[in-house]
Amino acid sequence: AGLVFSQNFFNPLKTSIVFAAALIFCLASSSMYLINDILDIDLDRRHPQKSHRPIASGRLGIPITRTVAFVLMIWSFLMALFLNKNFFLLLCVYITIQILYSLYLKNIVILDVFCIASGFLLRVFCGAVVIDVPISNWLLICTLFLSLFLALAKRRSEMVLLEEGAGDHRHVLSEYNLAFIDQMVTIVTASTILSYVLYTLSPETVTKFHTTNLEYTIPFVVYGIFRYLYLVYNKKEGGSPEKLLFADKPLLINLILYAV
Repeated sequence: AGLVFSQNFFNPLKTSIVFAAALIFCLASSSMYLINDILDIDLDRRHPQKSHRPIASGRLGIPITRTVAFVLMIWSFLMALFLNKNFFLLLCVYITIQILYSLYLKNIVILDVFCIASGFLLRVFCGAVVIDVPISNWLLICTLFLSLFLALAKRRSEMVLLEEGAGDHRHVLSEYNLAFIDQMVTIVTASTILSYVLYTLSPETVTKFHTTNLEYTIPFVVYGIFRYLYLVYNKKEGGSPEKLLFADKPLLINLILYAV
């Protein structure tokens, strides 16, 4: 987002730096997923989908998983420090939040959702910091609400899938109910759309892009969010946002049209 909205997408050097940062972030987040799966191994074995994961199913041993997680974390730290010091510091913040989440914060209602959303938000920060470009406050607000939207949809999907056994798989799910989550989804959905609309119409944005044409992307954003809600509520999906984005053709086509 930082690369695109700073109008540097066709800058070969900055594009290369951002893609390198994305690779480094993938290494760091992979190490956190491995650690989280080790800690949740017993709970995942009682989950209809997560029980097929390599660690929960026993196809991947815990000792080698710990080793790989440690190597990935150290490697990502070294590469981030070499690439950009501020990027390195943000990566440290991400790792810290994820470790705290895996150990403790995932059991605290509402705060668990904010921890999930922080991962998306920090990715946007990192993509801008690594090429030293400012991010619009509107874009950050929009990213925050969109991140909360995805996190809440993920929680709702888990509750619908696990039904009465949701609390047995993840203790914090017993603190939620569908009516409460639906109310929060409604709030962040409206906030996401409104913040994006205000971003496109902001005098700061118009001055930056020298055009008001960004407002024509609004219908694609609204459709994308509504389509996602349809998949979450009618198709009982939403547990894996990244898979859903590439598996659902209307969402993928909408994203391409938005980019165009």
